[in-house]
Amino acid sequence: MLHGWGEDGKPAIVSERIGDTFVRNVTTDIRRYFGDDAGTDMIRDGNSIFIFEVAGLCIGHLGHLHHKLDDSHFAQIGRLDIVMVPIDGTYTMSLDGISEITRRLRASVVLPMHRFATPLDEFMRRIGQQFEIDRRSERSFRMSRDALPSKPTVIILDGV
Repeated sequence: MLHGWGEDGKPAIVSERIGDTFVRNVTTDIRRYFGDDAGTDMIRDGNSIFIFEVAGLCIGHLGHLHHKLDDSHFAQIGRLDIVMVPIDGTYTMSLDGISEITRRLRASVVLPMHRFATPLDEFMRRIGQQFEIDRRSERSFRMSRDALPSKPTVIILDGV
């Protein structure tokens, strides 16, 4: 199990090889959910963006992201082939904020997640015309380095 938060107020540090997969993290802040300042106060380094390097692919999971990323975050993340993006627009961050991050990351494949009631069309409108849309009837898919799309593509799986 990979924890995206550290102990005793320290940031989580994940940098390990598990089989043929290298896993690392980039910490971000997270909103406090309990107490007098719930929702307004941030917990420093309380969330992690996990990055998995396997089979020639670099896959990022943005986690429970609550704020825009700065240049240092983007530098630590690096180039992603596939990115999983929370698009709920409320529990994580605004659609405008996550759309800006998605455009800047410009991964070959974008996988929307944490959608709940957010209309997919609203997310797609915000990220603009630079992404293709690939709606699939499957709930999973396989990807290889050679099969990455030539133009950044949002893959919408069944159930999303």
